Amino acid sequence: MRRSLFVYRIFICLGSLLINQGCETVSAWERGNLAKEEMGINPTPNQNAFRDHIFTSKEASHGGHSGAGGGCGCN
Repeated sequence: MRRSLFVYRIFICLGSLLINQGCETVSAWERGNLAKEEMGINPTPNQNAFRDHIFTSKEASHGGHSGAGGGCGCN
């Protein structure tokens, strides 16, 4: 009885933490910092696309990306 109550309380605490972690308000002056390009998920999209192209060319495989090509770099 006592152990199941402890486990139940742990699950309630973890559940409330997971639900409430997305409930933070952002002030107007903080939005400018969050909108910067380096704060994005992919801050350098051109460089990452170039690296993906080189990787697929060198590995001579599709790699799960959008472009297909051989090991010679031709399409």
